[in-house]
Amino acid sequence: MKAAVLHASATALSIEDVPQPQLTPGHTLLRVLACGVCRTDLHILERDLPTVRDPLIPGHQIVGEVIDGATEELPLGSRAGVSWIGGADLTCPFCLRGEENLCDNPTFTGYTVNGGYAEFVLVRSDFAFALPTDAEPRHLAPLLCAGIIGFRSLRVAGTQPGERVGLFGFGASASLAIQVLRHWGCEVYVSTRGQQHREQAEAAGAMWVGTENDKPPVALDRAVTFAPSGKVVLAALSSLRKGGVVAINAIHLDEMPAFDYYKLLWGERQIRSVANMTRQDARDFLALAQEIGIRPHVRTFSLDQANEALQAVKHETADGPCVILL
Repeated sequence: MKAAVLHASATALSIEDVPQPQLTPGHTLLRVLACGVCRTDLHILERDLPTVRDPLIPGHQIVGEVIDGATEELPLGSRAGVSWIGGADLTCPFCLRGEENLCDNPTFTGYTVNGGYAEFVLVRSDFAFALPTDAEPRHLAPLLCAGIIGFRSLRVAGTQPGERVGLFGFGASASLAIQVLRHWGCEVYVSTRGQQHREQAEAAGAMWVGTENDKPPVALDRAVTFAPSGKVVLAALSSLRKGGVVAINAIHLDEMPAFDYYKLLWGERQIRSVANMTRQDARDFLALAQEIGIRPHVRTFSLDQANEALQAVKHETADGPCVILL
């Protein structure tokens, strides 16, 4: 099969012919239809995350067709989705508490196991999700990480319907989270760099939109940060009411600057990190996305253009999530 492969000594993906994965017990073989391109893929490429598999096929927002290893939930020929969490041991204390996102022995799709920048992918059957057949794969792919993790971020922040919520950064995940917030009747305040992202936030129905240096005009109940920047976390924290919560939606974060405890954190304000997602998060979000008709506008690339897609994510030149179509 054809795949985009990352070697430990390389600074870019190479398009290669590699062996097609063979079915093993407990797994399902998918013919990949689409795979979203995530900023985490960029962190893997640029070694912000340590290399753990060499060579590696990245990609963890996978939409595929079941061609072998069918299950009751995923019959042969049906459509399945795969996200960043590709497996958990289901026996550690975290998993037994329903916190499989914190598992001591997780599997990460496109990081510890091969992912979806390929014509075929082997996935754990119990970590794949049934997807609707009435939507184009390109529109489903971003839901499988950007959408789910944005949804979990709103949960971690404790978001309630009708609240004032700030989104700090407005990339793929925030552009999907705002649709959930609008459905919940929340007022959304967006602070982000880049005129294009500000225009997108306005078009999506944000109550207020400002630059990364602007402060929302009201005190926020909740905030979610999407940029891997400690400065952004502090900007969000400074915008909260007492008792408010900031959820950090980033797998990689640069150094947190020193800050004034009394001015920013006192008053029972909270900072929470968002670590991965659970299968229940995925099921709940995918059902909600279907209910309210979330269909993100995407920019598509061929597998041969995988490096171009990653650069579009890095430089924020796409007007929506980037998706590789196969």
